[in-house]
Amino acid sequence: MNFSNLFKIAYQAILRNKTRSLLTMLGVIIGISSVIAMVSLGQSSTKSINEQISTMGTNLIMVMRANQQRGGVNMGNTNSQTLTVKDCESIKAQCKYISYVSPMVSASGQTVRGANNWPSSMQGGSPDILTIRKYQISKGTMFTDDDIKEYKKVCLIGTTVAENLFAEGEDPVGQEIRFGSIPFKVIGVLESKGENQMGQDQDDIIFAPYSTVMKRILATQYVHMIYASAASENVANQAVEEIETVLRANHKITNPGNDDFQVRTQAEMLEMMSSVSGFLTILLAAIASISLIVGGIGIMNIMYVTVTERTKEIGLRTAIGARGRDIMYQFLLESAMLSLVGGIIGIIFGLVISYVVSAALNWPFVISGTAVIASFIVCAATGIFFGWYPAKKAANLDPINALRYE
Repeated sequence: MNFSNLFKIAYQAILRNKTRSLLTMLGVIIGISSVIAMVSLGQSSTKSINEQISTMGTNLIMVMRANQQRGGVNMGNTNSQTLTVKDCESIKAQCKYISYVSPMVSASGQTVRGANNWPSSMQGGSPDILTIRKYQISKGTMFTDDDIKEYKKVCLIGTTVAENLFAEGEDPVGQEIRFGSIPFKVIGVLESKGENQMGQDQDDIIFAPYSTVMKRILATQYVHMIYASAASENVANQAVEEIETVLRANHKITNPGNDDFQVRTQAEMLEMMSSVSGFLTILLAAIASISLIVGGIGIMNIMYVTVTERTKEIGLRTAIGARGRDIMYQFLLESAMLSLVGGIIGIIFGLVISYVVSAALNWPFVISGTAVIASFIVCAATGIFFGWYPAKKAANLDPINALRYE
């Protein structure tokens, strides 16, 4: 018996029981669509995270306060006081692989203008902070080094702050707002950046001279963090080594194990987030694969029923000359067709689900070619694997007993 005849017989057998065939394929459809959707959405989230982090520049370097240890207990870095403006100046003067550097201090409070008020965060930095953080000014100007020296009460505000404090169409530049009880003159408005990957509004922010925030709001001599930008992504590691050398000299640290600071690069954050996202994608895909196994068991179950129902047919084919392998190939092909058709439908559904969810979450839509090809191969393998034993059973039936079967 040639392949075209086997295909025709299998096709007609599937069409004779349309509802049962559809229900049989449903397990495979759900399994494949789940795997495709999980893999595609995992890659979409990874790409979205990478794009969000990259908007700050892959050559960004962050110097943070180290965690405090008390009696062997990690107290975190919230109250750690180790970084100073002098450290920032030393980095700027001595590190040849650093292009921009800025101290950073932050304070949260209520921002008020007339009858309007808005809870926001004020971040103090140097004029380099906008370049390092990839912010652009839509109106006004940036504060200067002279403003820092004179502790000027000037600031730049994000679009969220501007929308909540000022009437529509009103120009905030030149106007006065209060942060807590301290008046600040608005000298600029930042271009909108929208939300980051964590859902945080990047436009709900106020930038002011770090000296003003340190003296007039926080009353501290220490900075919370130092932002720096390497000359290029290729020299980021050398820039980190320079920063560590300068800070150890400033803090009189001889043993690197006693560092009271931490240096992190954007590339490290990118790698860590990609690793976590990749692990979650694999985990979710593995969980979704369980439904594919259930679908395969469903195919085996239906093929057993089919063999039982068609026992007389098998006996008749054998009696007129069909070989055992012809019978086995017939049922194997039927099983593989159920699996492959279900797989194709599942792939389509999986891609549609991925597209809809990605669009809803504002993620880039990513099609995983590897997942699609692998799913197609798995479908064929599932049909053959779970259909082999029922097909083998059909091939081994005794023709005389099969013809007498009631």
